[in-house]
Amino acid sequence: MSEPYVLNRLENGVLHLTINREDKLNALNRDVLAQLREAFDEAAHTPEVRCVVLSGAGQRAFAAGADIAEIRALAQEEVQPFAQHGHHLMSEIEGLGKPVIAAINGYALGGGCELALACTLRIAATTAQIGLPEVSLGLIPGYGGTQRLSRLLGPGRALHMMLTGRPIPAAQALEWGLLTEVTEPDQLLAAAGKLAGQLAASAPLAMQAIMAAVHQGADLGLARGLDLEQQYFARVCESADMREGTQAFLEKRKPAFKGC
Repeated sequence: MSEPYVLNRLENGVLHLTINREDKLNALNRDVLAQLREAFDEAAHTPEVRCVVLSGAGQRAFAAGADIAEIRALAQEEVQPFAQHGHHLMSEIEGLGKPVIAAINGYALGGGCELALACTLRIAATTAQIGLPEVSLGLIPGYGGTQRLSRLLGPGRALHMMLTGRPIPAAQALEWGLLTEVTEPDQLLAAAGKLAGQLAASAPLAMQAIMAAVHQGADLGLARGLDLEQQYFARVCESADMREGTQAFLEKRKPAFKGC
């Protein structure tokens, strides 16, 4: 039986997941990746989970990259399956259909940065450092970093981060749009929980449609993207949540969304 590297707690519709490998700066080895995939798969199939907050144990790291010793020991035929294992996790997070908030409490480097990039939203402590330093190891990002970072920041800033390998501090990441909020370290989880609570009370089907439209539309031309938006708009207009939300607005009360 492997160590419990991912801790979980469900509270008021918010699933709190914590990478629990503090002595290794929460580095992502095979067991961590497998347990994260299991946790997110369960979240996808649990209606009570409306939002996920992902953080790292301790104050030093969200996740300080992949396990370098594990990568160095890979045989040639193991390299691509190893990368695919990470890619599958990142794609599962990105396509969960429920918002995932990365609460970055320290280093988010390499695979840890790629894990944060796969999340829907990212907030960080003022002490956070975020980067893709693989070039300094003779490697390139292998869990989607070359693609997600360039889509988020544009190729210029993404290439700057990847080619220099130098991490950027939280304040710069906020300025560049990599983060949406920066807090003091002792306020990070409270801020993430507050945001998650707001999202957990929102309309699940509408949030799912918004995220799908954004992700799917990113690779389409504007005209096709607008067609996609209309399709999702039509779908949510058929939902009970739409009727509840509009009725609550007219009655000047808070809606009670059920995800149907």
